[in-house]
This record gives sequence, C-alpha cells and structure tokens, in this order.
Amino acid sequence: MKFVIQRDRLLASIQDVVKAISSRTAIPILTGMKIEAKEDGITLTGSDSDISIESFIPKEEDGIVYVEQIEPGSIVLQAKYFPEIVRKVPMNAVEIESDAQLNVTIRSGSAEFKLNGQDAEEYPQLPKLHSEDSFELPADLLKNVIKETVFAVSTQETRPLLTGVNVRVQEDQLHFVATDSHRLASRQIPVSTNETALGFQNVVIPGKSLTELNKILDENQDPVEIRITNNQILFRTKHLYFLSRLLEGNYPDTSRLIPSESKTSLQIDTKELLRSIDRASLLAKENRNNVVKLVTQDSGQLEISSNSPEVGRVVEEVTVQEISGEELRISFSAKYMMDALKVIESEQVKIEFTGAMRPFLIRPTDDEDLLQLITPVRTY
Repeated sequence: MKFVIQRDRLLASIQDVVKAISSRTAIPILTGMKIEAKEDGITLTGSDSDISIESFIPKEEDGIVYVEQIEPGSIVLQAKYFPEIVRKVPMNAVEIESDAQLNVTIRSGSAEFKLNGQDAEEYPQLPKLHSEDSFELPADLLKNVIKETVFAVSTQETRPLLTGVNVRVQEDQLHFVATDSHRLASRQIPVSTNETALGFQNVVIPGKSLTELNKILDENQDPVEIRITNNQILFRTKHLYFLSRLLEGNYPDTSRLIPSESKTSLQIDTKELLRSIDRASLLAKENRNNVVKLVTQDSGQLEISSNSPEVGRVVEEVTVQEISGEELRISFSAKYMMDALKVIESEQVKIEFTGAMRPFLIRPTDDEDLLQLITPVRTY
C-alpha cells in the first residue's frame, strides 16, 4: 500500500475516526485505526464495538486533489501514535507506505517515521446495514435535535436505558425524548408522509453515541441518511459512516409525566433568567444539589435566591413579561434549569408550574415542538 495525501484533510478524518477508538477494549486490534487505500480514495476506520466510524477521503473533489500515487492495500496502525505523527509532520504532503512485513513508513519533508502495522485482515468487518427503514434529516437539524435532548440522559448505569435518547415515530412526527428521571427533554420534528411507513416504532440510541456524532457532523443542510435495524443504527453522509449499537429494552412511557394544566404560568426573557440563575448558583455550588429558590411576587416580579449557611445568601429580582395564576414558591436544581435554558434559542420562554412539588414545564414561546421538564427539590 502506498499513497501521498494532504495532511489537513487526513487530520480532519483522523479526528473524526479516533472518537470511536478506545484504549480499553477486549479486542486488541481495535486499539488501532484501519487505513484502506483504493483507486478512488482512502478510507479510515475506528471502532470500539459500540460505535464504529468510517471516514472517506476522495482522491479528488471539486477540482481539488487530496490523494495521489495510490497503490491499493490496507493496514492497521496504532491510534495512540499515528494521529500525533500526522499532526506534527513538517509539510502538508504526507507519504504513507507499507511493505509485505506490515512495516509502515510515514514521510513528510525531511521527517521519516517507521511504525509497526497490523494485518488489516484481522480487523473486524463492519456490518453493512441493509434495511428498508431509512429516512433523511438535514445535518444542522439533526445537530440541533441532539443538542436539545442529549444533555438530559442519565449518567447512572443502574438504569442503562435512561443513558440513551428514545426516538419514536408517531403520527407523521419523529419524537426524541431523554430523561434521567429528575428532568426530561423532548423535541419533535415532522417527517414527510412517505416516511411514515417506517418499520421501527421505538428505538433507544446511547447518549454517548449521539454526543460523538454531534461533534463530527458539519453545520450544513447536507442530508444525513439514517438507517435502523434490530440492534443498530447507521448515520451516513457523503463521506462519513457512523454506526452505533442500540440499547435494548422498553423505554418508560414519559407522556404521563407531562402535566396537562398549570396553576401558575409566566413568560420571561430567556437570557435574563439564565444569567440570574447563574448568579444565584454561585453561592449554591457548595450544596449537593445546587438549589435555587424562585418566588412570585404581587408586583409581577420574580425573586430568585439561594442560601448556603456556610457561604452566604444571594437575592435578585427579575422582571417578568407576563405572569398569571396562583402565587408560587418553588426550589429546583440550578444546574438542571441552566442546562434547559441554554439549549433554547428563543428570546422568551414560557414556564408553567403545577404547584411547588410538581414537575414544571419550560417551552420557547415560538416553538411548541421543544419541551423541557424539571422536577423541583423539596426544601419548603
């Protein structure tokens, strides 16, 4: 195998693929990165059995030549060293060559590295997903949906299903839901009618997989093809193949958690509320729950406060655009509230409370399809 490649393009692909490689794996060869050279370009592969990522670098695209002098072949290189070498080579042209004894030479400018490779034949074959259940979403929309939900997954392995995002199809809508049982994030997006016959009803995608996918996807309108089989999901773009296992089991029915009526509702500037809770949380950080209190006042103001006996107390009044319903005193985790507000891009949010001990809802005023739910903390 031999080829000469542009360093910057190679490095971009390496940084995508390395996200799937773990140093702690039961299959030793998976600590390496597979490189395959064909006439039309170079494919890099990384996998940790849960996530597999393939990135393709075309020989030429849009009139730019990325790879030259290709002699087809394949090799597996240690992911611990190969990315660092490519990052630090002196010139933009990098020549990579392997011989029959699996010895690899990497040349750039006056620098030359010799690495021991491994036989690519021993690298596990990635399954090619052939499934009728495929649909497309623009990359920027998919990135947004992940950002708006994945932060609410559980980090506790005691309930493995809650470490994933539940995706289900219902009445021309694709629903994404994440919850750690103390908070919930939900987003729905329309899918076009010819896709409503999708065979899957309900899958759970590991939160870790979606977080890594989000880092790799470009912020553009390019379509991402999504395919689902019994236990795996594939996200595919023009040059990227991202495969993840699915979590097994029945995701809890979260619709029951969402209150249908409210006793107190208010509309407020998103950023102003976020900054105010951020300030209040400065003194609450010592507390295990980082608790902040919110009290509605007759004057139409909100009082946001936090009290930490060892540290001190902070109180702030925040102006509300609209407020209606009963008076309210409620405590909640500042972190949960800030996480929810950070993913809302709307200038104003509507918050609906059903009492001091019931979960409350946060929605952007201009988007009914995004919903955040937070369970209060018992302090009163």
